[in-house]
Amino acid sequence: MPTYRDEVVVLRTHKLGEADRIVTMLSRRHGKVRAVAKGVRRTSSRFGARLEPFMVADVQLYQGRTLDIVQQAESLGAYGAQIATHYDRYTAAHAMVETADRLNEAEATPQQYLLLVGGLRTLSQGGHAPRSVLDSYLLRAMALSGWAPALDECARCGTVGPHDWFVAQLGGVVCGDCAPAGSARIRPETGALLRALIAGEWDEVDAAAEAATAAASGLVAAYTQWHLERGIRSLSLVDHRAGPAR
Repeated sequence: MPTYRDEVVVLRTHKLGEADRIVTMLSRRHGKVRAVAKGVRRTSSRFGARLEPFMVADVQLYQGRTLDIVQQAESLGAYGAQIATHYDRYTAAHAMVETADRLNEAEATPQQYLLLVGGLRTLSQGGHAPRSVLDSYLLRAMALSGWAPALDECARCGTVGPHDWFVAQLGGVVCGDCAPAGSARIRPETGALLRALIAGEWDEVDAAAEAATAAASGLVAAYTQWHLERGIRSLSLVDHRAGPAR
C-alpha cells in the first residue's frame, strides 16, 4: 500500500533544500526507513520538533520511489529534550543511534526497535550512568543481531568459565589454553560486570567500581566495533567516567 503507519525512533536527520529534511528512522515493523519531511524547518511546521533525533513518534508515511514522505507525526516519547541538556547522555545517545543505524542496514526486528526506545528512555530519566546504559545497549543489540559475546564459557573451545582473557576477534572470553599471546586479561569483577550489563542487572551495574566500569566499557567498545567492521565515531566523545548522570 502506498500509505502506511508505524512507530519510529529518529536516528538522524540532514537538510534538504531550503525547508525540508531527510529523516532516517528505525521503525517497529518496517525496519529502517528514510523519508522526506517537507517544510519541517519552517517555524510554522506542525511536526518539526517531533522528528528530531532521539524522539519516538507514530508516523504516517507515503511510499515513494526512493524516499518515503512523512505525512503525519504524533509524539510517543519526547526524550530528546532531557538527553540534549546533558553532555554525557547526549553523546551516549548518539553512539546508540549510530550503532542502531549500522546494525539495521539490511533488515531490523521489532526487538531492535524496542531495545533502542528503552535505552533512550532510560537515558532521559538519568537513573543510571549514561556510559553503563550505552554498554548494556551495545551488548544486547549485538546479541539480537546474532553476535552475542561468550561470557560464561570459552568462545573457542566451550570450556565453562569463568575465564580471565577477553578476545573480541574470537567472540568474547577465552580460557588460558585458547588465549593468543597478548590477549587482554580481565579481572573477575570486570567479567561479572559484563554479565550484569547484558542481563540488565542494574543493582550490580550501579554498584560496580569505577575501574571495573572503565575496563568493561573498553571491552564492549572493542567487541562492538570489531563485529560491525567499522568504528563508531560517537564513541570517541562519550564520557568514560563512571557515576550517575551529571
